[in-house]
Amino acid sequence: MDIKLHRVVDVLARLNRYADEASKMGHSRAGAPPPFTIALAREAGAKGSTIAQAVGARLDWPVYDKELLQRIAEEKGLQARLLEGLDEKYIDWLTATMRRLCAVPTPDSYVYLKPLLQVLATLSSQGHCIIVGRGAAVVLPVETTLSVRLIAPRPMRIAHMQEKLGLSPAEAERWVDQTDRERNRFLKEHFHHDPSDAHQYDLVLNSGRLSTEACAQLIVDALHAKEARLQPALA
Repeated sequence: MDIKLHRVVDVLARLNRYADEASKMGHSRAGAPPPFTIALAREAGAKGSTIAQAVGARLDWPVYDKELLQRIAEEKGLQARLLEGLDEKYIDWLTATMRRLCAVPTPDSYVYLKPLLQVLATLSSQGHCIIVGRGAAVVLPVETTLSVRLIAPRPMRIAHMQEKLGLSPAEAERWVDQTDRERNRFLKEHFHHDPSDAHQYDLVLNSGRLSTEACAQLIVDALHAKEARLQPALA
């Protein structure tokens, strides 16, 4: 991992922990629980965005998926499309150097990752929202985040993306495999987390066996159960 990126991750993680502790203290004094966030990690094609929207509708919470790119772009004075090439992707030093030499108008990982972490920290401190991907499930505070991993059998994920994007079976297969590789490397290289490790999540759901509605309701139930665990400490 690049030294600058490592320092950014470390500093923002500590700031986030501080903000979380301050938030919990303030809400404890007010007799109310701290605000929770739901972070959804997902395999490519496991209906992450669809399920996130269903959860948001049940809780009346906003969902942040591609919206995160727009927010980062606005803060950095960039066009969102320029960040799409970096979104949940690991760009190594050689690739970034070649892009600069070839005058490709794309910001580097540092420009994307720092504001991404700042936005995640801000959303987490405010709570009452759902964040899809972008490492949120493994970097946000454990105590006030319901972290969920959505999985599904590969053939089902391919079929879903074929229908959703209007792709051929071969194109959908390549999209799923490439997207999984890019997201996994993004998490491993920048955050040192293996996304397939179930121990880092509160809940793992198979959207190939459960309907969107069932997944959404289980997530809402898990949220309420985790919120309830803090009640004795606030009493």
